[in-house]
Amino acid sequence: MATVMAMHWPEVTKEQYEQVRQSVNWEGNVPDGAKFHTAWLGSDGFHVVDLWDSREQFDAFVQNRLAAGVAAAGISSQPKVEFAESLSVFAPNV
Repeated sequence: MATVMAMHWPEVTKEQYEQVRQSVNWEGNVPDGAKFHTAWLGSDGFHVVDLWDSREQFDAFVQNRLAAGVAAAGISSQPKVEFAESLSVFAPNV
């Protein structure tokens, strides 16, 4: 089954996220193993939930693409990241 990645990054702004999104271009050049991504700003900051084929593929994406985009956006803090194996996936109409 797939790997769930949950990220909480209180310091990241919507503008920084959009800058990283544009520069990394994960929607136009989908990383190997990426299955699903959603992001939002909550009352406690920025959040992401991803679904990946494996944690190793997420780690490769971070190392090979995401880290450079994060640095270019001026983000110097580190997020809290948790991983878990998915028990099921249901995404109708996605």
